This record gives sequence, C-alpha cells and structure tokens, in this order.
Amino acid sequence: MWRVCTCHERPPPVSARRVVVIGGGVMGSAAAWRLAGRGDEVTLLERFWPGHDRGSSHGTSRIFRLAYADPFYVDLAVRALPLWREAEEVTGRRVLTLTGAVDHGPSAVIEALREALSRAGRPAERLAPEQVAERWPGLRADTSALFHPEAGRLHADEAVAAFQQAARDRGARVRHGARVTGLSLQGEGAAVRVEGEDELRADAVVVAAGSWTASLLTGDRGPLRRLPALRVTQEQPVHFPAGDALSWPSFIHHPGAALPAAGRTVDGVYGLGSVDGVKAGFHGIGPVADPDHRDRTPDPGTVAALAAYAERWLPGVRHTAPDPLTCLYTTTVQRDFIADRQGPVTVLGGCSGHAFKFAPVLGELAAALVHGSPGPDRFTLNRP
Repeated sequence: MWRVCTCHERPPPVSARRVVVIGGGVMGSAAAWRLAGRGDEVTLLERFWPGHDRGSSHGTSRIFRLAYADPFYVDLAVRALPLWREAEEVTGRRVLTLTGAVDHGPSAVIEALREALSRAGRPAERLAPEQVAERWPGLRADTSALFHPEAGRLHADEAVAAFQQAARDRGARVRHGARVTGLSLQGEGAAVRVEGEDELRADAVVVAAGSWTASLLTGDRGPLRRLPALRVTQEQPVHFPAGDALSWPSFIHHPGAALPAAGRTVDGVYGLGSVDGVKAGFHGIGPVADPDHRDRTPDPGTVAALAAYAERWLPGVRHTAPDPLTCLYTTTVQRDFIADRQGPVTVLGGCSGHAFKFAPVLGELAAALVHGSPGPDRFTLNRP
C-alpha cells in the first residue's frame, strides 16, 4: 500500500513538475490539492462553471462510511478520514459531519461488516430492529443492523470548493470554462488542447474527467489504446421532506432478507440526511446515458418505487412528496476504481458510485503516481 502524507506542511519540492489536471470534480480537485502541496506547478481545467450539476460531484450530500466487508476499502476509508479533516482545517470549510451510519439487512451481511470493522480496530455495535426504531424513530431496520459512529455525510459542493481553495492556496491555477478537446503525448510529456486556446504543454497530466474519461483518452483523440470497460448511467435518487433530516444517520439497506435481491433493489438502498431532506436512492440501476446528451427527466417508475420504499422503511419522512434529481455513475465491471499511470498520463476515475468518500486519499494516490510511485494492483489500467 502506498504511503499517505497527512502533514499540513508542504513537502520539499523535489522534482517539481508542470502538471495539468483535467476535470474539476471532487477527484480532480483533490488531486490538484495534493500535487500543489508537493510543490508542483498545477493547472486544473474544468469544462463547466463552479458548482455545476453536469457530472457526479454536485449537491449537498454524499455518504461517508468505513463499513465495507472488504478490508481493502475499510483501510482506504480510514486513510481518507484525517485527510478530510485536514481539508477542513486548512480551508475553514465544514465538509464532513459524523452522524454515524446504520447498515441493516441479512444477518450474514451485517456480521461480515462488523468483523471487517473489528479487524481494523474501528467501533461498531450490533442492534436489533426494535433498537434501531427506538434510537431513530424515523428509520426501520430489516432483520439485523449495525451502527458504526465513524460515518455520516459529506457536503459535495463544499468538498469540491474546499479542495480547489486548498489547491489555489498552494499556488495552483484553477480554471473553469476550459473545455479540453484533446490530449496527446509529446516526447516524455503531453500536450493538452483547450477549445479556443493554444496547447498547454505539461510534464504530466491527470485525467479525472468522470463520465467523459473514455472519450478523452481513447479513440482518435486519445493517447491510450484501451481502458477498462466503463458504463455511464444516469441515476435518480430523491429527497424526502423530514423535519429532523440533519440528525439522521446515513444508512445502507442490504438486499437478501425483507428487501428483494432483484429488480431495482438488487444492490440495495442507500440514504442519508441533508439540508435538502432525507436522500434515498437505488444503487447503480439507472439507464445508460451519454453525458453530453442525456435526458435529465427522472423516471416516474423509479420515483414511485422509492416512495413506496420510504412508506415502509422510512416512517420519518413525507413519502408522498419526493423531490427527484439526477446524477451520473461511471462504473467499472469490478466496481473497483481506476488509479494508474501510463507514461505521463495518470487516470483517476471509474468511481462506480462509491468513491466520493475516498476522494482525498485518491487525490494523494494520483499525486504519488505522477511522481513515480506505484498504485494498488486492483486499480490498474491493465485489469482483465
């Protein structure tokens, strides 16, 4: 595993490089922060305006949690936690609120989560459904539950703004409205074509372009012959009005007990409180979408299914008043991310609907890759 620097001081600018980061969502912004902290000359290029809703990093809420059955992701989340706090400290922005989280569903699934947290030395508490209802009257649990306090919500828009602010404070240039139209290799470096401008030359490029990653990197315009398969979908969560939404824990309802492991609930239901109400959604079931030409109209069937779910499992919300929204997932076959380097090009993507919580540690990983350190094998570009 790579080493994550959690110090606040800028490391010595050893082998400082000119780096262009393409994509100003949470991943590209985190990478720009960590690269600028190393003393690199960083330019971050974002196609759209600040706070835009065209990709995967907008809105007021994302889940932060440590609870994965896979120890690799538990460790990754543990490493991300102090980096989120560092971003808050250096920018004065509040990004992460720990409300705790409730996972519930089949007993075997819940026990696997408890064991993974226990092996990592993190606190967790098994609860019966009636204990969940007593502690959080607005939430109903299925069969077996686990509460883990080191979880909660991230404010997505504030996270992106914080990373960009921290990057600027360390000398990075952050440019919005800069649409990248091509990327090519130039000797040991790269050239970035920006619409209406001269090429930018760089020693290294980090591509964190979300759902536009494949179109930028492959084909006639791109420097890579192939990428792991990426599936872009339009997902459709909703917000439900609730009087105490900010006090809600985040929650994951795992399928296989009372929740069917088929249809829209094949990968369960997630939710959390936010300033916009209690957010709930099905995970990764949306239709394939073109990020440049997508219909943002939510699917009425999905909205109705979420309302029916809320009527049964979320008695603390007004299930008759769902407020739908849309966003994009860019998913790999294994649902592991991409974080790897080929020549001067580092690719950070394939977030698969669960990467936001890991953003600062993935930004640190991208910076390490730019400077020649290897990344995890499971994030490689050359996976089968």
